[in-house]
Amino acid sequence: MLEIKTKGVLHILSAQQKIPLTKAQAWEFLSNPKNLKKITPDHMGFDMVSGDKKPVYEGSILQYAVRPLLGIKLYWVSEITNLKFQDYFIDEQRFGPYNFWKHAHFITEIPGGVLMEDVITYKLPLGFLGKMFHPILVAPKLKAIFTYRKKMLEKEFGSYEG
Repeated sequence: MLEIKTKGVLHILSAQQKIPLTKAQAWEFLSNPKNLKKITPDHMGFDMVSGDKKPVYEGSILQYAVRPLLGIKLYWVSEITNLKFQDYFIDEQRFGPYNFWKHAHFITEIPGGVLMEDVITYKLPLGFLGKMFHPILVAPKLKAIFTYRKKMLEKEFGSYEG
């Protein structure tokens, strides 16, 4: 499942994926910032700048560069603001392209694997222009990123059969 809803000035992306891993294996992969590049499309030009030396912890700062549009390099800084070991972690943009970005990552044990859920709440900059570009540029790009991620996780770990 992958959907984006708009509520007031905020957009909410929800994505779910079942993967055939134990909760510990899923956490080990998803909480390691070095794995972000593996699940991000090459055309995004994603590169870790700092914060990838160890798994995330509450208060860790991650800095990366992306080239989401026309090859223009943007820097993004996120902080892990909340974390419960092997259950969830939340990263929030501190500096970057959005006016607001909060990404919650949940891992729930299910028969034969885990359910990975992402809930991203975000607000675009540029007022009316941001609203105008959301359905034609931003939403399709975010959906493509999460579709790619799903494909890469299936390639890495196999398809869920439960």
